[in-house]
Amino acid sequence: MLNTQKRLKLQHFLTIKNLQNEQVNSLIERAEYFKAGGKVLNYEQPVYAVNMFFENSTRTHCSFEMAERKLGIETIPFDPAASSVKKGETLYDTLLALNSIGVELAVIRHPHNEYYRKLVNLSAAQKLNIGIINAGDGSGQHPSQSLLDMMTIHEQFGGFKRLKVAIIGDLTNSRVARSNMRLLKQLGAEVYFSGPEYWYSQEFAEYGTYGKVDDLLDQMDVVMLLRVQHERHQQETAFSTERYHQQYGLTLERYERLKKQAIIMHPGPINRGVELASELVEASQSRFTTQMQNGVFMRMAMIEAVVEGRNLGGKR
Repeated sequence: MLNTQKRLKLQHFLTIKNLQNEQVNSLIERAEYFKAGGKVLNYEQPVYAVNMFFENSTRTHCSFEMAERKLGIETIPFDPAASSVKKGETLYDTLLALNSIGVELAVIRHPHNEYYRKLVNLSAAQKLNIGIINAGDGSGQHPSQSLLDMMTIHEQFGGFKRLKVAIIGDLTNSRVARSNMRLLKQLGAEVYFSGPEYWYSQEFAEYGTYGKVDDLLDQMDVVMLLRVQHERHQQETAFSTERYHQQYGLTLERYERLKKQAIIMHPGPINRGVELASELVEASQSRFTTQMQNGVFMRMAMIEAVVEGRNLGGKR
């Protein structure tokens, strides 16, 4: 397979807010190239990366590491619980130490929204020279999840124009919803929201319309379910997983009402029997495992864009 694509070049990969449609399509094309067996670039010099996850993660963390390995990038182990962060060291100073010993890329998940601002908006006295790839910031953005979702939708439908997409569930706490609603609208899809009304606010109204689950399902091309983030709802003593599933979840009965070409998506981890019936996780219209598979290839495309943008690895 010929490697003739024009590759995206970025200094950092922090948010989807400033991505143009041409850039999104370029990343999808590159990720699909990798998925089809396309060859990675040969770096003349080693590229060193660190994955810093300050929140628990399986899919995103392992997917980034797999992407790095497939690209031939060397990964330096990092455990927040055993690091000097526990002694009060700032994130900037931790990165300064890692950068000083040769780390050039940092993939970071952090509980604070826009944690990366202090790492990229440097003063004249600061010498940090490291590419930041945002793997999720608080309830803000999750660019890699959003882009792998776009890849999965593109793979199924070949585009986004006039597709009807429902985002259902824990909107309040979802960085996935915030990233996806923006890109989907920008790419030409029609966005709808559903779930408990008290999890919906006016910030979503700019991007789509709220409706009841049972009024939306049979019209949708994509049903995107969000994890109920129980850890962020500990004060809601009246919350019932069984009641949530019956009122807002994708039950077996609701599944039968979907259009035959419609697909189900979920960023994971899934609360089985809450967001969707356990029997539907691997159903024919579910793209849950496809999303995880696509995540490796999209993250390869994202990392490569920063490697290229920072001119790492020497000559190609």
